[in-house]
Amino acid sequence: MKKYSRVFAYLKNYIPQIVLYFICSILAIIFSIVSIGMLIPFLELIFNSGSSSLGELTKQSNNPVVNFIRDLLTGSINNYGKLNTLLFICIFIVVSILLKNLFLYLASYILNPLKNKIVNRLRIELYDKVLQLPIGYFTEKRKGDVISRITNDVNEVENSVVGTLEGWIRDPLTIILNVSFLFFMSPQLTLFLIVLIPVMGFVIGRISRSLKRKSNLAAEKLGESVSILDETLSGLRVIKAFNAEGILRSRFYKVNDELLYAKNHIGYRRDLASPVSELLGVMMFAIILWYGGSGILSGRIPLEASVLLGYLGLFYNIITPAKSLSTSFSNMQKGSAAITRIEEVLRATVTVDDNPNGKKLEQFKHGIEFRNVSFRYDDITILKNINLKIEKGKTIALVGASGAGKSTLADLIPRFHDVSDGEILVDGINIKDYSLQSLREQISIVTQEPILFNDTIASNIALGEHDASAEAIESAAKIANAYNFIQQKEEKFNTNIGDRGSKLSGGERQRLTIARAILKNPPILILDEATSSLDTESEKLVQDAINNMMQNRTSVVIAHRLSTIRHADEIIVLQKGEIAERGTHDSLMNAEGIYFRLVQMNQLIAVNS
Repeated sequence: MKKYSRVFAYLKNYIPQIVLYFICSILAIIFSIVSIGMLIPFLELIFNSGSSSLGELTKQSNNPVVNFIRDLLTGSINNYGKLNTLLFICIFIVVSILLKNLFLYLASYILNPLKNKIVNRLRIELYDKVLQLPIGYFTEKRKGDVISRITNDVNEVENSVVGTLEGWIRDPLTIILNVSFLFFMSPQLTLFLIVLIPVMGFVIGRISRSLKRKSNLAAEKLGESVSILDETLSGLRVIKAFNAEGILRSRFYKVNDELLYAKNHIGYRRDLASPVSELLGVMMFAIILWYGGSGILSGRIPLEASVLLGYLGLFYNIITPAKSLSTSFSNMQKGSAAITRIEEVLRATVTVDDNPNGKKLEQFKHGIEFRNVSFRYDDITILKNINLKIEKGKTIALVGASGAGKSTLADLIPRFHDVSDGEILVDGINIKDYSLQSLREQISIVTQEPILFNDTIASNIALGEHDASAEAIESAAKIANAYNFIQQKEEKFNTNIGDRGSKLSGGERQRLTIARAILKNPPILILDEATSSLDTESEKLVQDAINNMMQNRTSVVIAHRLSTIRHADEIIVLQKGEIAERGTHDSLMNAEGIYFRLVQMNQLIAVNS
């Protein structure tokens, strides 16, 4: 049960409701037992209906239950007659059933909100964990697999574990209370019954054993199918351009067929549990009927026929919860695979952890320093022994071939990753000693790929600045050269830009991200090849917006087109994770080293294009 500890831990906050649920469930079970138990006085009355006297009815029995019932019947018949007594018995059965169902409804009314709260809390914890995990975590995981864990696996837990929580509480109570009453009626028969129950449990356990493995396989294949679907939707233009529909279709069909195979086997095993448990229950019923009947006929078991029939009625009352419990057990096995996958996310190590007692970086005053910084990822060295000072108000450009470590170096400043060795200082203090929020409040980032959300233009510009006024948003848009195209939209700043800004052009999307950075008005800017994917006209507009934004700010620029960084205060040339050259544009050109060759290649590409 350890794997379900998280689900059970959530219940600790709802102890009063759970106690109330237990009380309602116990009362419902008691009234169910009473309603079936009333068969005994009914049968006593009917079996003795031909007697002209009360002699047979008042005869003492070895069973205290029978004696108690006969005393009640005798008093009722003496006072009201047999017909009225029969009417009282029928009314009592109806009232008992009414109260049983009333308490069953109250129990469900109490428990259902708790089940929904458990699932809701699980989703919230998963989403919060996704926000906490470092960016490096998602480079290893398929996005579709992560989405599948938050959606399908949580739904599986809801249906298979939380959904059967009621059965795991009420069904054992039903079995225990019924068996206790049966033991009171006939210890000999009940002990024989208890011997048979483990056989039923063993068979159900064998059926359910393979469910977890198959469920885990199904969850993995579902995650793969979601990933393929996500890649298909994101890359539909490229897929069509390269006539790659067949390749993607074949890949999706293969994963879908594997998913179908796994889910069919899960269904076969799960659906087998219920009919097998019912069959075993009926077989046990028949065995008890034979054993009890033969015992009464032979005199081996001192039990009246009316009590035996009432005993069988109460025993049959156990079969339904036993069947439900076996189904719940199968579902729990199926849901345990989903819990395991969810726990992998919730227990993932947060390598970039916030400092709860960290200092608040109120104002960026002096500069940023990389001191003997190295960074490794999965035993691969990305950056090695980086020493760099960025004074406030200066512009530093990072250049080099793809994979040289430019983006990684820039990502270390806002702590998207933490250094493996060395330290990064802001105003002379290690950035790990600041709170994450206060550090990132001083930084804005404009990436090569514009990251926008399915919302209005105004909401995207004001991301993180929810209290920004309409005037401030418009001002940021003007500085970013975005105001004119926004005004041409039918709903202007209230225009919805679609999924990932799909309703806008590339240049328009990039200018919105620049407007977002301008509105934040941070002292530190990180520009990660912000113009590399744009056409010439859009690049000019975006570059003008960037130049406006960089005024009086400390900037780290990752350059793809080297013509845009000629006026940088210092250019850092990275090669295989190390600083190979550094200096101004003119000094590096005069040195005719790596930077000189990169500029020549850029110029050659520009001429040929």
